[in-house]
Amino acid sequence: MGKGGGCMLSKNKPPENISSSQNTPLSRSQLPIPSISIITDSAAVEEKCKKKLKIFIVFYSMYRHVEILAKKIKKGVDCVEGIEGILYRVPEILSPEILSQMNVPSDKDDAIPIISVEKLVEADGFLFGFPTRYGSMAAQMKAFFDSTGSLWREQKLAGVPAGIFVSTGTQGGGQETTAWTAITQLAHHGMLYVPIGYTFGSGMFEIDCIKGGSPYGAGVISGDGTREPNQTELSLAEYQGKYMALFVKRYSH
Repeated sequence: MGKGGGCMLSKNKPPENISSSQNTPLSRSQLPIPSISIITDSAAVEEKCKKKLKIFIVFYSMYRHVEILAKKIKKGVDCVEGIEGILYRVPEILSPEILSQMNVPSDKDDAIPIISVEKLVEADGFLFGFPTRYGSMAAQMKAFFDSTGSLWREQKLAGVPAGIFVSTGTQGGGQETTAWTAITQLAHHGMLYVPIGYTFGSGMFEIDCIKGGSPYGAGVISGDGTREPNQTELSLAEYQGKYMALFVKRYSH
């Protein structure tokens, strides 16, 4: 046996530990990727195009600041033809007693339903909103994401565009970190994160007043909980809704 002969494969005889079946392509069921349904019937394609695309605006709001932004975002989404914004809350995990001690308003808008994990697969796009807790999303929103393991396992949300909007107590309290630490949730699901960048224009550079928002998405400064969103914050939220709607519309066609 010559130098290196122990590592050489024979030209005339295939290696014994390699069967011919290994050259057979994997079946679709064996591939670790989500299945994609392709509609070939022209009538079905036309019917699908007639339906409005849905952007789910999924949020948690303790003192209504995020809810106010969510409603403005929906207004922006709904102004784009063929796109519909749908508001959803995530479930509360604190007891009524604890919420009462925290002076959380109890008269929430009952017209906004609580989202279920199974419902998420019906969305063509997402905008997730939540307040900060030490620079990252509130536990209520994190608990909801933690409950989506069944969708993650099959990558049911892979390829769906998603954006983020936030609320913080101060200007340095997480307007950016709350958003970018949440991107990990989107990444593991294979969702497409859609920031707004500086496309809002001059409003992004406003420094004469207190305002939330960043290239990551819309935001509000809540202060001690009594401060209401100002016009710049509301306009940015509405803009983000329209921006996402246009993105989803272009992406879906």
